[in-house]
Amino acid sequence: MIDDIISEAISKMKSAVSIFEQDMNGLRGGRASPTMVERLQVDYYGQETDLRQLASISTPEPMQLLIRPFDKTAVKAIEKAIQLSELHIPPQIDGDVIRLNMPPLTRERRVEMVKMLHKRTEEARVAIRNIRRNSNDDLKEFEREKMISEDEAEQGQAEVQKLTDKYIAEVETMGKAKEKEIMEI
Repeated sequence: MIDDIISEAISKMKSAVSIFEQDMNGLRGGRASPTMVERLQVDYYGQETDLRQLASISTPEPMQLLIRPFDKTAVKAIEKAIQLSELHIPPQIDGDVIRLNMPPLTRERRVEMVKMLHKRTEEARVAIRNIRRNSNDDLKEFEREKMISEDEAEQGQAEVQKLTDKYIAEVETMGKAKEKEIMEI
C-alpha cells in the first residue's frame, strides 16, 4: 500500500520535472527553437489548442521561426495567440505562413527571461510540493483507517520527503543551467 503511494508520487514528480523541462525549452538562449511556441495555446474555433497541433514549426534560419498552419483559416488565431503570449515578438504574416524573427537578445531581455525562468522554476517546485502533500494526506488517511501503523506512515512520509528533495534539487539544477545559457552572450 505504501509502495503504491511512493510509486505514484515518483511518477507524478517525474512528470512535473518533465513539464518544467518542456517549459524551459520554450525559453530561448542564443537561437530560435520550435519549442518556444509549440505549446502556445491558440483559440481555434472556441477550443484552446496547442500550436503544434495546428501547424508545422520550423527554423529556416537560426534567428527565425516559420509557422505553417495546416488550416489556412487558423492564421489569424495563431497571430493573435502569439501577440498575447509572453514572447514579445511581433508575428509577420507572409501569405499562408507566419514568420517570427527573433530580435537579438539585449541585456534587459535576458534579465526579463531569467525572471520568467524563476517564475516557472517556482511553479515546478510548488507542483512537486503539492504531490508531496497529497501523498502524505493519503498516508495519514490509511493510518486513520488502521490500514497501516503509525510507524509505517512516518516511514512513508520520510520516503516521500526524500523524493521531494531529490526532484526539487533536479529542478533547481536544470533552472540554474538554463539561466547560465540565457545570460551567455
